Amino acid sequence: MQLLDGKVVSAHFKQEIAAEVAAIRTASGKIPHLVAILVGNDGASETYVANKVRSCQELGFQSTLLRFEPTITESELLDAVRRVNENPDMDGLIVQLPLPGHINPDRVMETIDPRKDVDGFHPINIGRMAKGLPAYVSATPQGCLMLLEYYGIETSGKHCVVLGRSQIVGLPMTILMQRNTYPGNCTVTVCHSKTKNLPQITRQADILVAALGRPGFVTADMVKEGVVVIDVGLERVPDASKKSGFALKGDVLFDEVAPKCSFITPVPGGVGLMTIVSLMKNTLQAARGK
Repeated sequence: MQLLDGKVVSAHFKQEIAAEVAAIRTASGKIPHLVAILVGNDGASETYVANKVRSCQELGFQSTLLRFEPTITESELLDAVRRVNENPDMDGLIVQLPLPGHINPDRVMETIDPRKDVDGFHPINIGRMAKGLPAYVSATPQGCLMLLEYYGIETSGKHCVVLGRSQIVGLPMTILMQRNTYPGNCTVTVCHSKTKNLPQITRQADILVAALGRPGFVTADMVKEGVVVIDVGLERVPDASKKSGFALKGDVLFDEVAPKCSFITPVPGGVGLMTIVSLMKNTLQAARGK
């Protein structure tokens, strides 16, 4: 068993991105600028946004964090998004999910200028990705592909099973893994809450992508020997032994499943780190496009 180590791979790509940012700055004075909108005080969202801001500083990006109270109206939030759209100095925009229940996240995502949608959630970017056209690819799926490519894992002709059908991870992963490119050319099966005989299907997987948001859901009896497991899950689970009071767990019961794997991502230290690198990569692309 070998780890798909997000720490090693993210460090590799961060070095490349930082060098390109420095070159752009020297040549034109341009500094890639990422804007993050955070609504409310969700603990996990606070952590995710703080990590993104920290990565911006590390790589030489400019970052702006726009914070709003959870009582903000949908109309007010959409106006804030439009102001970022109209600011030529702001290259990329992310709106941290989840949003309060009175705000429609689809309406917010559709309001973001597709050219600044570095999270890859806008329908135009999803559609262009599906057609194989240039687009911002959703950060987490793109991070998964970067791991596969870095470790040279063969994907052509393999059976990839994706657990979860969310627009953020599951749906784009199914599209990306079947494209006629590398990584890709897989036969893809999508499983979800209505799937019957789930363990029978997951045991067929050469590559298993777990993106359900259910800690410890995938157990050893659900995978075959030699499988490649990509664990996208990252949930806070109460843990009195931790100073924070919680531990981060993935969708895969790691200690039980790992001995059967050829490759597996750890949690934390796997896909989560690659998601941030992918976001930086997309923001750099947005800055280059001007």
